Amino acid sequence: MTEEAEGANRPPIATRVGDRLRIAREAQGLALADIAQRTRVPQRHLEAIEASNYVSLPSITYAMGFTRAYARAIGADEVGIARDLRVEIADTWEAVPRHEPYNLHDPARVPPRGLALAGVAVAVLLLIGVALWYGTGLFRAEEAPSAEAVVATTPVPSAAPTPAATPAGAGQVTLTATDEVWVRVYDSNDQTLLLKTMQPGERYDVPMTATGPMINVGRPDQLAVTIDGGTVAPLGDGRRAIKDVAIDAQALRARASSATPDA
Repeated sequence: MTEEAEGANRPPIATRVGDRLRIAREAQGLALADIAQRTRVPQRHLEAIEASNYVSLPSITYAMGFTRAYARAIGADEVGIARDLRVEIADTWEAVPRHEPYNLHDPARVPPRGLALAGVAVAVLLLIGVALWYGTGLFRAEEAPSAEAVVATTPVPSAAPTPAATPAGAGQVTLTATDEVWVRVYDSNDQTLLLKTMQPGERYDVPMTATGPMINVGRPDQLAVTIDGGTVAPLGDGRRAIKDVAIDAQALRARASSATPDA
């Protein structure tokens, strides 16, 4: 076989860093997923390195660190790879920083995104806990109040309201309509207590606290009157309406004793 034939069968020499890494990986029978597992570098970043698409990586620092980790994983010269990569990416970025504030020698040291988010969440919870501790005393025992404070804050029971005095000889006066009848009940101050046409069977209890209750009624014979359930004499015979007739219990008892209905 001639030298020309041997040269034709020889594989092309890769000049780009990504091509050299890919050829070396394939020569070892490794998949790109194997390299991602060894280096803990996301596979999409390894694909970008093999395609020399460094602008898709977060920064030059990440590009250098991921490429060096790739080279170590396949046993390549990581120092030479890094040197050639700097020259190669000089055209991609306008300038390569001479000083790297965080030299990513080992991408495995970069915390996963989930772990970083968890760290942020823990920090926020700690800040909330500190705010509650100093602001509300929720997680610490409160100081016992002094005796003076207890006395000052103890509510003084208010006196029970005194029930209104019931007039002597009072009783519950109840008006019951035996037929449809117009009625007006009012007190001594002419304050109306009831004003309506009562229907048959409808009842009305005259307030026991009313002052001098009186009644106007068109048909007094259609109105039954009781005191504490006991029937008293009717207010009239129904031949004419009555007006300003006292209907407190004492006045009704006096009417019963005289047995003379008011006209």
